[in-house]
Amino acid sequence: MALLRKMIFALLGALLLLSCSVKKFIPEGEYLLNDVSVVSNTNSENASKAKNYIRQKPNAKWFSLVKVPLYTYSLSGLDSTKWGNRVLRRLGEKPVIYSHKLAEATRYNIQQMLLNDGYLHARVDLETLVNEKKRRAKVTYYLHEKERYYISDIAIVCEDSALLNIFVADSASSTIKAGMPFSVDGMEMERRRVAELMRNNGYYRFQKEHITYVADTAHHSDKVRLTMNIAGFTPAANVEPVNHTAYRIGKIYYVANAGLHLDDALLEQCDTIEHDDFSILYNESQVVRTKILLENTYITPGELYSQENVDKTYNSFSQLSALKYTTVRMQERPDTALLDCYIMYEKSKRCTVGFDLDGTNTAGNFGALASVTLSDKNLFKGSEKLALRLFAAYEAVSNLRGYNGNKFFEYGAELSLRFQGGIISTLVPADKRKLVSSSLFSLKYNSQDRPEFNRKLISGTWSYMWSRYKETQHKLDVLDLNYIYVPWIAETFKEEYLDSISNRNSILKYNYENLLITKLGYSYSYNSSLKDANRFKRVVYSLRTNVECSGNVLYGINSMFNSPKNEEGQYTFMNIAYAQYVKGDFDITTHIKMDDRNSMVMHFGFGIAYPYGNSRILPFEKRYFSGGANGMRGWTVRTLGPGSYRNSNKNIDFINQSGDIKLDMSIEYRSRLFMMVHSAVFIDAGNIWTIRNYEEQPGGQFKFTTFYKDIALSYGLGLRLDFDMFVFRLDAAMKAINPAYTGKEKFPIITPNFNRDFALHFAIGYPF
Repeated sequence: MALLRKMIFALLGALLLLSCSVKKFIPEGEYLLNDVSVVSNTNSENASKAKNYIRQKPNAKWFSLVKVPLYTYSLSGLDSTKWGNRVLRRLGEKPVIYSHKLAEATRYNIQQMLLNDGYLHARVDLETLVNEKKRRAKVTYYLHEKERYYISDIAIVCEDSALLNIFVADSASSTIKAGMPFSVDGMEMERRRVAELMRNNGYYRFQKEHITYVADTAHHSDKVRLTMNIAGFTPAANVEPVNHTAYRIGKIYYVANAGLHLDDALLEQCDTIEHDDFSILYNESQVVRTKILLENTYITPGELYSQENVDKTYNSFSQLSALKYTTVRMQERPDTALLDCYIMYEKSKRCTVGFDLDGTNTAGNFGALASVTLSDKNLFKGSEKLALRLFAAYEAVSNLRGYNGNKFFEYGAELSLRFQGGIISTLVPADKRKLVSSSLFSLKYNSQDRPEFNRKLISGTWSYMWSRYKETQHKLDVLDLNYIYVPWIAETFKEEYLDSISNRNSILKYNYENLLITKLGYSYSYNSSLKDANRFKRVVYSLRTNVECSGNVLYGINSMFNSPKNEEGQYTFMNIAYAQYVKGDFDITTHIKMDDRNSMVMHFGFGIAYPYGNSRILPFEKRYFSGGANGMRGWTVRTLGPGSYRNSNKNIDFINQSGDIKLDMSIEYRSRLFMMVHSAVFIDAGNIWTIRNYEEQPGGQFKFTTFYKDIALSYGLGLRLDFDMFVFRLDAAMKAINPAYTGKEKFPIITPNFNRDFALHFAIGYPF
């Protein structure tokens, strides 16, 4: 304890000296902005919202605690020409000198925020407290909201009956209604909605500026009578407004490799393929087939102009791998109500080669993984993407005894073909479609050569992906066949684990037999950060769900015809037993931005799989594991659980450390230290369990009455190098609660053992 007190006093003394050294960078008569706060005695939500309008903020703090960047800067000398001083200043952060001008601008902005939100008599006071001795300033903004005004009724003024009819027909979608708070943001949102509504009904030139409001506040009342005025179109200055024109689509021009701007001279040099309703213009050669162009076009000649269809066309073309850039432009025909549409695109580089080389660390066994990917992005001139991936891995397997060699080799190949469209584009005409879709076919071969066995996997999949909005993605695995073939098993492995009466392991035996998996699955993902760009958005989240099943069709057919079973009591297909199970996963991550440097990230994941019918045990590839860089970081990969099960330190015990249920919970506080260097403190909780009680996994079964006792806990510190495109991550973690032990050993947070309870992980990318 004496040593701890000395360390604390030394740290406080160092911080005091660093704080004093900041003064040399504060000009005479000025102050360091030390703290900024917003206070509201009536509405804490307004105070939180007002922080987004602060024009000048204090120096950043690591983990919202200590201004390390400021102190790093203050370690430099006054001579900026010296190399050491320049490095310290670049790593640190310059002192923020209090500006009354910016503080007053902030006060005004916050007051306007309140006025715009219906607090029409709001006032914001600014208080600045200075410490002359320490040369520090503290700023506080006091919010006095007073009463809030509400909309009593809404009137619409529009002399154009056609526009008025469209508005009335869609009035149920209005974002402002009687009884709502009087809000400028709400009215602005309604302006954008109405403008979009009109543009989707042919009014190409309609803008939100054509909509204005008049607000009438009743005397001695908190009610507002709101009038929305929809003005006519003004062709030129000093000209009386006229009714807006509803435009229709004239002709569609597809322009390839002639730039992304309308240039008559360049267009005249293009070769042309003419049709009644469209023309294809191109230099050199046509990039993609005509059918592909038409299938991805949601704009129809003769129909009213629709901004929504323009956006969908642009998004659909941007999904075509054969194209590098795309733009959609409209051009009015003189003296008509027709718009000619120009869809202009540039071809992408057709063939590419990619290389990857990664280091691996599986439970302390080091190795390397190398792969090469060959791609053709326009195989049949339909923007089909053909990819061939060849990969190989090597790993040195430690602690193996009784086997010839200690090397693990893995190699394989994957051939995939992805193209736009599929079921939706085949059955539904382009002008009726609402989705951007694609299909994927793939074949894969994988071989694992270990000292204990040789295992091969042959798989074929047909998947269908679609999305209506950019923030959502759907995927349907229409067919997913996996054949697992084990041609060779070492005699030592068979004798010790598969055939030995005293050490027979049914879970292990099941996973080293030939097996067929016929999967049907569906997955859904959502990312709120992709929805609407909002610079004030503090909370974003992502959601992923997946459900899959296998073997039901084959089992139904076998049962119907009363087919014979094998020695293990299983139905077979072509003399191969097949797996039967259902599996579901749910995963959500919430990201809360504290300030420009700090954020809180929370993650929750749950998965459950149930083997039944033709399977008593879940296939190894479908079982859950815990531990590792992306899960419970206090444990190395596949070394936690199930439940309170404690591994027996066998060479192949990772088979037993698997389960049918998985729970993952994490909270991580992330902070940018300087430049690209980030750090994080984190807490992880979770485990895996089995649904059935397997003799080989004592303590592993999930029980509602006791499962909480099996939840493991770990904590740690991470260091990250964020290069935007990718992130190098190093996480160091300690076990806090270890359900594999009892007594004091179960709580290493109280009695830690570094050799037993510490884990270090290197990874690429964030854990969630």
